Amino acid sequence: MEIVFATKNKGKLKEIQEILLGYTIITMDEAGVQGDVEEDGLTFEENALKKATEVMRITGRPTLADDSGLEVDALDGAPGVYSARYLGYDTPYEVKNQYILDQLKGLPKAERAARFVCAIAVAFPDGRTFCERAVMEGYITDAPRGENGFGYDPIFEVEPYGMTTAEMPAALKNQISHRAKALQQMKARL
Repeated sequence: MEIVFATKNKGKLKEIQEILLGYTIITMDEAGVQGDVEEDGLTFEENALKKATEVMRITGRPTLADDSGLEVDALDGAPGVYSARYLGYDTPYEVKNQYILDQLKGLPKAERAARFVCAIAVAFPDGRTFCERAVMEGYITDAPRGENGFGYDPIFEVEPYGMTTAEMPAALKNQISHRAKALQQMKARL
């Protein structure tokens, strides 16, 4: 089955292709979609469904979309649905990560709880839509660590593994991540 994945984020696309083996995943560009879909929903699910539905209408093909982000308890859930545009779209993640670290400076580990959240939606040309949500619990580190992954990965540690998601090999991350869990749930629907 050929599925359009509604993103321009190369890191997400790589993860999706590694997890959804057996499916042909094509990019928005490959499907002839220009521009982007505005993420103006109040929840990850609203944004994922909107992106999947709008890109499916343009392409006429089954379309997957995700909205994901980091929720930090000590920051009242921020950056949340604004994760990609936190402090501005063009702000490098090194700056975003440092800002979060500065906000949590001095807090004990017990008060640094956070989670990655992912909502994956699919829209079919016949009008059917489905959405799956998954989380990966962890906490914010005191300093960035690791070179793998992207985004907030260098400051997010997963307790049982004692490493940030930027320190994890891709094979491990693609088994335990919020996106991997949501994709496995979606794969069952597909």
